[in-house]
Amino acid sequence: MSVPARYRLWRMGATAIVTRFAPSPTGYLHLGHAHSAAFAWRQARDAGGRFLLRIEDIDPTRCRPEFTEAILEDLAWLGLDWDGPVRVQSAHLPAYRATLHALSARGLLYPCFCTRADIAREIAASVAAPHGPDGPVYPGTCRRLSADERAARLARGEPHALRLDMQAALATLPAPLTFEEAGEGRLGCDPARFGDAVLARKDVPASYHLCVTHDDALQGVTLVTRGVDLKPATDLHRLLQALMGWPEPSYAHHGLLTDTSGRRLAKRDRAATIRDLRASGASAAEVLRLAGA
Repeated sequence: MSVPARYRLWRMGATAIVTRFAPSPTGYLHLGHAHSAAFAWRQARDAGGRFLLRIEDIDPTRCRPEFTEAILEDLAWLGLDWDGPVRVQSAHLPAYRATLHALSARGLLYPCFCTRADIAREIAASVAAPHGPDGPVYPGTCRRLSADERAARLARGEPHALRLDMQAALATLPAPLTFEEAGEGRLGCDPARFGDAVLARKDVPASYHLCVTHDDALQGVTLVTRGVDLKPATDLHRLLQALMGWPEPSYAHHGLLTDTSGRRLAKRDRAATIRDLRASGASAAEVLRLAGA
C-alpha cells in the first residue's frame, strides 16, 4: 500500500516520524482495524520511521487478555511488524493517576457524584441542552457544589467520576488552540463543545482521552493516524496536551471502511474478523486488499 500524497506530512531533515496503532482488546480485529493499522504502519515505514503498537485495555469491564493475544497474532500474520515493546495501558495506572493528580492540584478537576440517570433527568428538564461530540453536554451540576459539600461526600466514600473544569482549563491558555491535519493545514480547536469531560470514573481509572494523549507524548508519537470518526476528539486532546506541556503531534484522519449498507464496520455489529477470513483460506495479501490497504 502506498500513502496518498495528501497524507505525507514529513519533510527532509525533520525528526523521524513515529506512528502507532492502539486498539482496545474488546473483540477480534476486523477489516477496519486492518486498514487503520496498515495506514499507520505504511506512514512510518515509507518515511524510515517507527511504528508502535499499544494495547488500550484501561477498561477492565470490557477488555480481555485473549483478545490482546489475538491482536498480536493477527498483526504478525498480516506482516505489520512493530518497533520496540508493546505498551499495555493497564500496566501503567500510576502514570495516569499522576496526571490526574497534577490537574487536580491546579484546580482543574472536580468530583462528579451524578449517576447517568441523574444527568439524563437534568438534561431532559433543560429547554435546550447542548450536544457535543460525545453526546449531551454535562450540565455542570457538581461543579456548583461548595468545597464543604464536596469534602463531606468524598469523606462518606460516595462513588464519583473526575471531570475537567472546562472553563477553568480554557482560562489557562494564552492563545486559541490549533492542530496540523494532513492535507488541510492548521485547523482551529473548540474543546468547549465537550463540556466538562470525564477523565476518570469509578469503574475505569482513567479515560481514553487522558490515556491516549499521555501515551502519545510519552512514546514520542509525532503523527497520530486514526479514523475520521475520532477527528472531533483532537480538540480535547490538544487541550490536554497544552495543559500538561506535552508536545503537539500532527494528525492524519483517514476514511472508514463500510459494509454494503454504508454502515461503518464495528465489533458490535459482528463485522467479519481477520481470524475468520484467515480460517476461510484468505491470504494476508488478500485481507489487506479487502481492507483497502
